[in-house]
Amino acid sequence: MTTDAGAPWLVVGLGNPGPGYAMNRHNVGFMVVDLLAERIGGKFKRAQKAQAQVVEGRVGPPGPGSRRVVLVKPMSYMNLSGGPVNALREFYKVPVANIVAVHDELDIDYGTLRLKLGGGDNGHNGLKSMTKAMGADYHRVRFGIGRPPGRMQVADFVLKDFSAAERKELDWFVDRAADSVESLLTEGLERAQSAYNS
Repeated sequence: MTTDAGAPWLVVGLGNPGPGYAMNRHNVGFMVVDLLAERIGGKFKRAQKAQAQVVEGRVGPPGPGSRRVVLVKPMSYMNLSGGPVNALREFYKVPVANIVAVHDELDIDYGTLRLKLGGGDNGHNGLKSMTKAMGADYHRVRFGIGRPPGRMQVADFVLKDFSAAERKELDWFVDRAADSVESLLTEGLERAQSAYNS
């Protein structure tokens, strides 16, 4: 699966809109694309063609090494993320392989990153919706949040804010996840994996 060097990249942070969800574990994708937007000096604005907020810009060193990027926060709620992402994919003429979903991952320890191309959704409703809308052959930056403690239900765990202990390191982990997205876009999956798949 090769990416199209001329086409832009869609970097999709998965999360739920609204201040009540802002610091939830399920919203770590939003946190990462917010930081990427800050780095490229962009402000999110409402997309005309989809229920989403977008920022357009470039990442990477100036010149031929930089990549055109559209940062995306779907505003449809997690379980319906696929519709807005697919609408933007069509609008910007982005091949599926040039899409990156940044999302929380239960089966990885907190703060650990795993980058990959394609695969299943592992019960993640945002990924499930994206895959239903356009197939599974997009990149994923999986941000570990760990498993719920004790008998806590998964749904309750992902919709809770990061704990005080987790928040001490959260900024650093989000920063590293943003670095990994930039590396994926500018250096390719294999190099990004060897640098960030801790």
